[in-house]
Amino acid sequence: MLTLMAAAAGAWALSALPGLGASFTPPAGCRLEVTVQNRGCSVSQYYRCDADPEGWQRSAIFDREGLRHLSTIDAETRWIESQSPRLGIMDRLVEQAERHASFSRLLETGRDDFDFLTESNTGERLRFQGHDVLTGETVEIDGVTLERTRFEVVTLSASGEVLMRRSGQQFISREFGRFYGGVETTTDWTGARHETNDSPVTFSRPGNPGFGATTPHYDCDQLMTHIPQERAAS
Repeated sequence: MLTLMAAAAGAWALSALPGLGASFTPPAGCRLEVTVQNRGCSVSQYYRCDADPEGWQRSAIFDREGLRHLSTIDAETRWIESQSPRLGIMDRLVEQAERHASFSRLLETGRDDFDFLTESNTGERLRFQGHDVLTGETVEIDGVTLERTRFEVVTLSASGEVLMRRSGQQFISREFGRFYGGVETTTDWTGARHETNDSPVTFSRPGNPGFGATTPHYDCDQLMTHIPQERAAS
């Protein structure tokens, strides 16, 4: 499994462009649709592959150190697969579920409750229970119409122990058929609390400046400023 992951991670072409840094090219048979610069110093590449079932989408997220996360979702935005190339961990959706996530149910009713399992290449099973709710608010970010959501999700171990709680606000796009990050709070089993803002800032389509760029632009200076303080505190 780790060998397959390494091969997948190496399938992307990253070429340097004068003054623009590296540029993302998806694997053969795939087409990049949009590049999104986010708060929190990350940039996301969203693409589709001809060999995938209809409605599937893939994403590659980059931070200052390079490729951080890979994921695949289906037309209902179920988490089919996610990978952390740096850690060598891959998680896949377990088909049997109490209630799979459903994007269409969210759009139709304004709320989607879910309860599903994932299994990693290390054999660990995790359970995700929670909900997404449309707030009724619509915003426009860089010319793209998005709708706000509120969400809560609890991650549990196979034995039922609560490992993590997440809550906050995200965005959805009916046009692109997917979720985007927002402002959220995460609390882990130790009680440690962490707040993040991964809201989208710019959307670059083919032919637009920044399309395929892998260098994040927003909030990176703030993160750099905080590093010496955190190290000094430790």
